[in-house]
Amino acid sequence: MIKAPISLQDLRRRIYVKAKAEPTWHFWGLFVHVCKMETLHEAYAMARQNDGAPGIDGVTFEAIEQAGVEPFLQQIRDELISQQCRPMRNRKKEIPKDGGKVRLLSIPSIRDRVVQGALKLILEPIFEADFQPGSYGYRPKRTAHAAVHRVAQQIVQGKTRVIDIDLRAYFDNVRHDLLLEKVAERVDDDQVMHLLKMILKASGSKGVPQGGVVSPLLSNLYLNEVDRMLERAMPITRTGQRTHIEYARFADDLVILIDGHPKHAWLLKAVDKRLREELAKLHVELNEQKSRTVDLTQGESFGFLGFDIQRVRSSRGLWRPQRTPKLKKRTALLQKIKTIFRQHRSQPVAWAIDQINPILRGWVRCFAIGNSHHCFNYVKWWVEMKVRRHLMRAQERPGYGGLHPAPGF
Repeated sequence: MIKAPISLQDLRRRIYVKAKAEPTWHFWGLFVHVCKMETLHEAYAMARQNDGAPGIDGVTFEAIEQAGVEPFLQQIRDELISQQCRPMRNRKKEIPKDGGKVRLLSIPSIRDRVVQGALKLILEPIFEADFQPGSYGYRPKRTAHAAVHRVAQQIVQGKTRVIDIDLRAYFDNVRHDLLLEKVAERVDDDQVMHLLKMILKASGSKGVPQGGVVSPLLSNLYLNEVDRMLERAMPITRTGQRTHIEYARFADDLVILIDGHPKHAWLLKAVDKRLREELAKLHVELNEQKSRTVDLTQGESFGFLGFDIQRVRSSRGLWRPQRTPKLKKRTALLQKIKTIFRQHRSQPVAWAIDQINPILRGWVRCFAIGNSHHCFNYVKWWVEMKVRRHLMRAQERPGYGGLHPAPGF
């Protein structure tokens, strides 16, 4: 009897169900699924959708499609099967951050993105079954908005003591040996482990490359024990149905919320101690200057995923969380738009609007869930000012063409 081939979607579902039902199960025979053309086609489609710059080899999607996608994927498959696949070095690109700092982005070649994507498609359902409810970063059907909403809900429920965690250069300091040990707890496939080890080593002696396709999955796995510790603490410290500890994590951005009642003040030191113990096992350091404890009842605020969050009274006199875009996020947006207008003064205003509209739409979608109307009004006024100035300059006239005053706060 010949069994019908399993589609990739069905395979991923079966892997997830098995991993969820048996938390100690070791998966074997995975490499053959990584090498399937269906998996490689899906991995290529994912990479193509994300687009992105070429890697160190300079090969673009256009060049691959001109020569033929099928031969390109067939060559990758042959190299995987024959154990001749060797990841190239990542192309380094510095991305400006707030405060004049830069983030070092590692860009794999398109060929390596396809290999990493195929590996992720097979490994992801295994570890998704193990990840905890408070983890939101780069996971299917989980968003930054949901993480912010979780934090806001807990503030409404009286968790007003907040431990705001900042990890020092987290992605750059992930230990490969510890990470591979965590993968091996669920994966018993030498070929998969060897391929994963080569991918990690291509970026250096430690760390997971920011820009790698499989990096978000691995970075979440590395911190999964921290999440488990916090999940265990929740039922241990609860009173009836009320929990006194909650948390939300998005990649390396972590906040822990603790009940504001005086009798639960001891939890601050207890949680901080346990957190440091778990991070020490992973050789991950806290950034002591940026990590802090916040008391929302004292009018203090904390940052999470681009928002400043504090507790305020509503018009009905009830306490509620207020989420406003961080000032530095607004400043970064305006600087980006300003650069577009400055570098393209000779272009028609319609062209400039086409360039800035996708940026504005993405920024507004990001912060639309918060209390952002004052910030949005200011951004609207500021952009209108730049458009008016662009039009007046094209007519060789001074001023802003009857600019209305800036909105008040």
